[in-house]
Amino acid sequence: MTAFHRRLTVYSAGGPFLDGYVLGIVGIALTQLTPAWHLSGVWQGLLAAAALIGMFAGGLVGGYVTDRIGRQVMYTLDLILIVVCSVAQFFAGGPVWLLIARLLTGVAIGADYPIATALQAEFAPRAKRGSLLGWLTAMWAVGNVAAYFIGDAIAQLGPDSWRWMLLSPAVPALILVMARWGTPESPRWLASRGRTDEARSALEKALGPGADLPDLTEEPGHAGLRALTGKPYLRRTIFIAVFWTCSIWPIYAIYAFGPAMLEAFRLNSPGQSTVGSAMIGVLFLTGCVVATLFANRIGRRPLLIVPFTIATIALLALGIWPDAPTVMIALMFTTYAIAIGSPTIMQWIYPNELFPTAIRATAVGIGTAVSRIGAALGTFLTPLLLNHAGIGPTMLIAGIISAVGVVASVLMAPETRGRDLHHASGAGDV
Repeated sequence: MTAFHRRLTVYSAGGPFLDGYVLGIVGIALTQLTPAWHLSGVWQGLLAAAALIGMFAGGLVGGYVTDRIGRQVMYTLDLILIVVCSVAQFFAGGPVWLLIARLLTGVAIGADYPIATALQAEFAPRAKRGSLLGWLTAMWAVGNVAAYFIGDAIAQLGPDSWRWMLLSPAVPALILVMARWGTPESPRWLASRGRTDEARSALEKALGPGADLPDLTEEPGHAGLRALTGKPYLRRTIFIAVFWTCSIWPIYAIYAFGPAMLEAFRLNSPGQSTVGSAMIGVLFLTGCVVATLFANRIGRRPLLIVPFTIATIALLALGIWPDAPTVMIALMFTTYAIAIGSPTIMQWIYPNELFPTAIRATAVGIGTAVSRIGAALGTFLTPLLLNHAGIGPTMLIAGIISAVGVVASVLMAPETRGRDLHHASGAGDV
């Protein structure tokens, strides 16, 4: 570990911070927009899910392009797009304009996932790789919690304060653009393109003279989706897509419509639902932090499977017993929020470890894209389910989806702890 590793972790954490913030802030903004623009349930769902839909395209395209042209250039370009789109949302005159701006914001955030996590994984020391990637995920929760508190403060500015809420992501995005500027290219990516001398030069620029990577031995490869469907990567691609989608669907639904869900559980006194949503975010952050602290100490499989199972049981309990006493409701939400932290950090640890450098960003992009389809569906359908089916069936559906992810994890999750990227990805076996 060096000062460079710490700086890179902070800069790379900006993407998930913005993801959590953008998702959280729109939920608060919609409380003003809905009556002001007379938004139907469909429009509420579309605007809440727009960034997630954009992340599908951003992850898919961003990952492929990052594997083709490198991590360095894309590391700042995507954040510039977030700044531009945040400014555009401030001037939105109607739901269509706002929908387009939020779609493009999602494209930029989705692209940052494969860019930043691949760069982080490829520079990280083997013994610290799990925790460094875990801290990136924890920053999603920080961003989400920040959105509730900042959004609540901005809401005091008046009925049009939603504009300032949706503009606010431009501030951290602009700071990150300046901070990331000048970050060296990934030595592993350069080596995977046959540019070994440049790889060692980039490594020395980052870590100092004499720095070396003993496992910088991958054969040059080419980016492409086709490699993800061949042996041994097809099974890994399916595993990543299923467990990521099933773990993230309920998360995004809960955090996008946390206040509405808590009101449905009769937590509807003044300010109670908003404060409750913020507390769920704090508990989720706690779960991510605890999981990150253990990421390098216990195996990847138990870190995923055991907490994932606990979180699923909590969701199913909320669905089966929606009229439980308030204390039990709070306990089940607390259990879920803390337990889901471990599967959440594994969403970025696993795909970065299971695929070689030439297709690493593409694989993360595919996982991001597929999981955001589920997240977008969950976010879009949640207000409709709450309005027409009620809170019990809504939570039961979330629990069943989560259970599918648990089964996939038990059957397909490999163990990669303690292995260098070259062998964890199976590059030495292909």
